[in-house]
Amino acid sequence: MQQPLVLMEGIEKSFPGVQALRDGRFELRPGEVHALCGENGAGKSTLMKILAGIYPKDAGRILLQGKEASLPNPRAAMRQGISIVHQELNLMPHLTVAQNIFIGREPRRAGIFLDEPALNARAQALFERTNIRLDPRVRVGELTIARQQMVEIAKALSFNTRVLIMDEPTAALTETEIADLFALIRQLRAAGTGIVHISHRLEELQQIADRVTVMRDGQYVDTLPIREATLQRIITMMVGRTIFETRPELPEGGAGEPLLEARGISRGRQLHNLSFTLRRGEILGIAGLIGAGRTELARAVFGADSVDSGTILIHGKPAQIRSPNDAVRQGIGYLSEDRKHFGLALGLDVETNLALAAYGRFMGPLGTVRNGAIRSNGERHVRDLAIKTPNLAQRVRFLSGGNQQKVVIGKWLTADTEILIFDEPTRGIDVGAKAEIYKLMNELAQSGKGIIMISSELPEILRMSHRILVMCEGRITGELRSDEATQERIMALATQREAVI
Repeated sequence: MQQPLVLMEGIEKSFPGVQALRDGRFELRPGEVHALCGENGAGKSTLMKILAGIYPKDAGRILLQGKEASLPNPRAAMRQGISIVHQELNLMPHLTVAQNIFIGREPRRAGIFLDEPALNARAQALFERTNIRLDPRVRVGELTIARQQMVEIAKALSFNTRVLIMDEPTAALTETEIADLFALIRQLRAAGTGIVHISHRLEELQQIADRVTVMRDGQYVDTLPIREATLQRIITMMVGRTIFETRPELPEGGAGEPLLEARGISRGRQLHNLSFTLRRGEILGIAGLIGAGRTELARAVFGADSVDSGTILIHGKPAQIRSPNDAVRQGIGYLSEDRKHFGLALGLDVETNLALAAYGRFMGPLGTVRNGAIRSNGERHVRDLAIKTPNLAQRVRFLSGGNQQKVVIGKWLTADTEILIFDEPTRGIDVGAKAEIYKLMNELAQSGKGIIMISSELPEILRMSHRILVMCEGRITGELRSDEATQERIMALATQREAVI
């Protein structure tokens, strides 16, 4: 059998009050894509950060090509040929592609002046060797997220990487961009690079992985060849229970009265004459590729961005929505795709976050705060939404992604909103938390709420929607009932660009 590139055995790691890893194990072979799966908090990122020299291990050993290795810091790991591409990209937008890749290693004239032509030539040679399509002279801030990710990968490969760790590499990519990324991964695999692929998007694994290792609660569970790694088997190993990932039975949608109607919404070059209706008790999915205008539409409905023309009706009556405060007063809540920046106050506790959207309701005479009412509200939503937190005083930054999302939902339920806009509701959360969010969304719809759900994951759109609107380049290109929608039909509409005459 081929000697492993990496062998990790008996890895232990503790943080104050938490044992993150117990007897962690992992093996990576040359020319292999090895998927690492587990719920949030399972220990997979901690294990890989130890391999990348970001965290020191408390116990255990790491062998690189059969020899025990010391990896005290990221620079030592890179010298050994180990690089990591984090989910949160670490680039400087004001610098060019080439400057980002070789920062701190730039060629210089006379040992002082930056040799820009030589720098660009070095980057171009790297791109040609790896078939990465980038212009070394473009500023990173001008690139899409997918292109920025390619810059991160190129930066990692510039260190003669033998082991490439990729943490949620497809989380923010479209289907086309994922295909381009997978083509690059296959090329690196063919060249003998070992690739660790950390992902919550389990449906991708059959396309790209050779083996799958599953972790749960900081411990190694098992490693399977991809031919044995059925979706349900991986899920059961991850969560220790069965979760049905097939589409659940949804109640008939569209029977309730209209809650929200948008008529002729336009905004610059982003949105073009958009009209749709959301009814009580339904989940209206909005699909499309990145740049289709889905988030821009949500922000326009919520009053976060002004519109050039168009009308919003709530319960059949025209509504003046010029700001998010106007939207909240009209019973609209918006769960942003970036919950950490726009949905939560990470430094505040759970009970305060749950009250933020309706804080005036908790004010007493002379500007005093009714702390008892805030606590009672927090206890109710923590119980009803099954938010996992040690107590109401826990800072939200320390909750898992799924529980943070539940806090955002609870915030809008506190404000008694009837219309909820979910923008990428399960991005960055694990399969168990996804199932809980899906269940909660169904319960909200069944209770009479109207939900608009924007998602880049087609299985999610197909599973959760009563109706599906498809957008392309700021236009609605089609509407599909749940019983007629397929991934192929959605993609055909998502690429239906307006003809240029």
